[in-house]
Amino acid sequence: MLAIMKSALDRILVGHADDDTIRTGVTVLLCDRPTLAAVHVMGAAPGTRETDLLAAENTVTHIDAIVLSGGSVFGLDAAGGVVDTLRQQGRGFPVGDQTVPIVPSAILYDLGNGGRKDWTGQSPYSALGRKALRAASDMFQMGGVGAGFGATTANLRGGFGYAEMQLADDVYVCAYVAVNAVGQVTMGTGPHFWAAPFEEDREFGGLGTAEITPNLTKVRVKKPLKRALTAVENTTIGVIATNAKLSRGQTKRLAMSAHDGYARAIWPCHTPMDGDVVFGLSTEERPAPDLILLNAAAASTMSRAIAIAVYNTTSRPDDTLPSWEAKFDL
Repeated sequence: MLAIMKSALDRILVGHADDDTIRTGVTVLLCDRPTLAAVHVMGAAPGTRETDLLAAENTVTHIDAIVLSGGSVFGLDAAGGVVDTLRQQGRGFPVGDQTVPIVPSAILYDLGNGGRKDWTGQSPYSALGRKALRAASDMFQMGGVGAGFGATTANLRGGFGYAEMQLADDVYVCAYVAVNAVGQVTMGTGPHFWAAPFEEDREFGGLGTAEITPNLTKVRVKKPLKRALTAVENTTIGVIATNAKLSRGQTKRLAMSAHDGYARAIWPCHTPMDGDVVFGLSTEERPAPDLILLNAAAASTMSRAIAIAVYNTTSRPDDTLPSWEAKFDL
C-alpha cells in the first residue's frame, strides 16, 4: 500500500534510498536554496549532527538539506555522503574560497530488526545518503521506505509519512516523519489510530476513534511498549515545514508544536528510550498567518503524518513485526 505524494512545498524535495538486505534506509529533504531552519529535541536519547548550529544565538541561519536515517550512530554517515555531493555541486555556506554545505541530521535505531548488519569497513550509509539525494523529487513514496524502511513501533512496522495542511493566503504546513517509536500509534489491541481526531479524507482508513478508549492508567508499563534493550533503540524523527515567513525563534516554536503532534499520535511518547527530534523549516515565501493557528496546524499535521506512515507500510518477508495492513486485514 505504498502511496505516492506530491509535496505542497516545491522548494523542498524528498528522496529515499533503502537496502533490503540490511533492512535500513535514508531519507533526504533537499532545499532548492538555503532555507531557514531550527530544531527541537524532546527525546532523552537523541542521535544528531549539526543541531547545535541551529540554535538562535548561532551564526548560520539557513541550511541546504536535512538527512533522516536509520542505522543508529552509523547512520550519521549518511549526512557525510550528502555533504560531499552538495560540495561537488557548489552548494553551501561560503567561507573564504570554500563552500561548506549545511546538512543537519537525525538518526533512529533499526539495528535489531532482523536484517544483515555484519558489514565490514565503511558503513553503507554514506552511499545511501548519496543515493537518496540523487532521488530527491517533489514526488515521493510513503510507508516502509527511506528512513522508515526498517522502523518499528511497539506492535507494528513503522514507516515514513507525510501530511500537509493549507491555511489562508496559500500558506502551507507540511510534516515529514520517520516513525520508530517505543510506544504505539494504535489504540490498545485494535486498529484505531491515536491521531484519528485529526484525520482528513480517510487518509489512514477513516476508522475514527475506538468506541472504548483503553484505560491507560491501568496498563502495565511493559505492555504497550517495544522492548528497549538500550536507550537508543527507538526514536521518531521528523521535519515540519512551512512557506510562511518566520524568524528563527518562530521556526523553532513550530518545531516544538510539532512535538505536540508526536504526543497526540504515539502512546507513550518522548520517553527516556526515545530520541525524538523535529526540525523546523521556513521557505519564507508567504506572509505569516496567525501564529496560534500555524502552530496548531503543525501539531495536527504531524499527528496525521505519523498515522499515515504506519498505515501505508506493507509487510515484507521475515518482518519482526506485522504491518498495520497485515495485522488488521481491513
